[in-house]
Amino acid sequence: MHKEKTFTVAEPCTLLPFLLALPGGISRKDAKNLLRFKAVAVPGVVAPVHDTPLAAGTQVRVSFGKHTPAGTVLPSGLEIVHEDDAIFIVNKPAGLLTMATESEKARTAYAYLSAYVRERAPMRDARVFIVHRLDRETSGLLIFARTEAAQRSLQEDWKAVKKIYLAIVEGILSPPQGTLRSTLVESDTLQVHSTHPDRPDAKTAITHYRTLRTGVRTALLELTLDTGRKNQLRVQLSEAGHPIVGDDKYGAKTDPARRLALHAAELRLQHPFTGAPLHFQIPLPEKLRALLHAKT
Repeated sequence: MHKEKTFTVAEPCTLLPFLLALPGGISRKDAKNLLRFKAVAVPGVVAPVHDTPLAAGTQVRVSFGKHTPAGTVLPSGLEIVHEDDAIFIVNKPAGLLTMATESEKARTAYAYLSAYVRERAPMRDARVFIVHRLDRETSGLLIFARTEAAQRSLQEDWKAVKKIYLAIVEGILSPPQGTLRSTLVESDTLQVHSTHPDRPDAKTAITHYRTLRTGVRTALLELTLDTGRKNQLRVQLSEAGHPIVGDDKYGAKTDPARRLALHAAELRLQHPFTGAPLHFQIPLPEKLRALLHAKT
């Protein structure tokens, strides 16, 4: 069983000396193991290391006890990039559902993370709460809450969370940056498409795009969401004549990476309890980075 404690940084320093100076004293080996097993959490830092700088007043949370290597109950590709008393930020691989469906209830990011929490704190009321979701085919950053209060706070202020995606699309957009606006609706066959804005069930969708790189037949885009409709990016880019590579559901003709070339790359938010600004960024997965170096 783990015992978690929070310590306040008195003077600016780096993380390893701070851990070595904790009350009661711990060895250098134990301090390094805490870092290795991701048992140390620093606000706003994805993966704290020995030389992570700490400002005065920073709250450092340490989980003491017997640790097993991080990720033992998590599937390959599902990575915890931040954990504190209120939230988890995870990097979800393509092909994994965020939450259960009628046909799949066990192999989901939510189920795996719930098992991870129960393993680390079996005697506590350890639960995970869904804040938002990513499509099965999309990889990248995903937020889960550790309490209902944190979940409610994030969802009520969801528009304030900045969400940036990277996508590789077929063709070159002109102009190279701009805004996509549409009203979307979902059909009986679960296909999302644009419709007349006066339709009662239509939902406004707004996406800002910027071309970061162009190839012969593809472009890398940075996409910032003003709204978060189902399949929003996939539908808008397809209807603009530039479907995301690998998205055969919405008209893509190519699939060199054998996956959807869409990645939730960046999140900016305020911590639901402390209000501290948090920033997380994850690079494109290797399969998608390889597409940028191909002659496409």
